[in-house]
Amino acid sequence: MNQKYLSADETIIGQNEIGMLYSSYHDFQQLRHLYNAAVREIQMRLEVLNDEFNVMYARSPIHHIESRLKSTKSIVDKLKRKNLSISTASAKRNVNDIAGIRVVCGYIDDVYRVEEMLMRQTDIELVKRQDYIKTPNYNGYRSLHLDVRVPVFLSDSTQHVLVEIQIRSVAMDFWASLEHDLRYKADKAALPSDINEQMLQCADEIAEIDRKMQDMYRRIQEAK
Repeated sequence: MNQKYLSADETIIGQNEIGMLYSSYHDFQQLRHLYNAAVREIQMRLEVLNDEFNVMYARSPIHHIESRLKSTKSIVDKLKRKNLSISTASAKRNVNDIAGIRVVCGYIDDVYRVEEMLMRQTDIELVKRQDYIKTPNYNGYRSLHLDVRVPVFLSDSTQHVLVEIQIRSVAMDFWASLEHDLRYKADKAALPSDINEQMLQCADEIAEIDRKMQDMYRRIQEAK
């Protein structure tokens, strides 16, 4: 593989492993293009739904949308942890979050409203659903996760590509973003012993505020 095509994270793990994952620069480009196209397809559909909702009800359920593609190093590391072969075929088959979209909504109700609108589209296949809002994760994390397959129409074929969608409220995103910054960017050995407990307490307090804001919005709507 020509060195000029390697990104920073790829040079870290070495050219041999990159060569195993992407047998050529062409393979690398195809994989990136396929998953990037899937992200753009989902994002476009969400934006259309959001715009339609705004026209009909004079408000937007979606606050903002973020997207990302998993780095080569992260794909390789994940396959290694699972003791799986390092190949593009193995990555497609075993790594569910190569393509990811985060949808941040204003209110809790909007999270489920966006899910309902998106999953009404018959060519999107739901592979897995995890509701961490109704059943929060052990650390207080809240979000709705949907693994879906979306068709990507290429010049000579149609590929059904897996995309992980995280839908959450602004409050949930606030906590998750700061929790990640505090926990994962710090030296874990240097973290105070009560940090986990405090983070969980903050998650519960923010969730209560989230519910209150939702309730106030409902009451205002009912009073109109």
